[in-house]
Amino acid sequence: MDWLRDLVFFDGKFLGIEWHFWKVIGWIGNGVFASRFILQWHATEKKRQVVVPAAFWWLSLLGSLLLLLYALVHKRDSVFIFAYAFTWIPYVRNLIIHHRHLDEHVTCGSCSADCPPSANFCAQCGAKVARPPEAHR
Repeated sequence: MDWLRDLVFFDGKFLGIEWHFWKVIGWIGNGVFASRFILQWHATEKKRQVVVPAAFWWLSLLGSLLLLLYALVHKRDSVFIFAYAFTWIPYVRNLIIHHRHLDEHVTCGSCSADCPPSANFCAQCGAKVARPPEAHR
């Protein structure tokens, strides 16, 4: 079993990595950022169509901010910092768009199901979705 111990602990370090607080933050950022793909894959398989849930954007935002923090505080590497300095912009924008889309959903008059703004008929009961009169802008 020495081979297993040597595989996990080489150079006197766990996985050969010198661990400290900022290294853990960097790895957590990587883990959070990578987990968004698993989430998106699961949501797509569940619906049997390509889906990007809001949680994907939250994980993207959190992961990229943790990696930016790691780059700023620990690495202090301009390439690494620039790689994550602006990634939060599309993530925040997509969260805003998602929130606006949810606000435009319509409640079915027959079964009270939540229907997307583009739906003409309720996916739950099949009733025609009544649209509220549009406000003039």
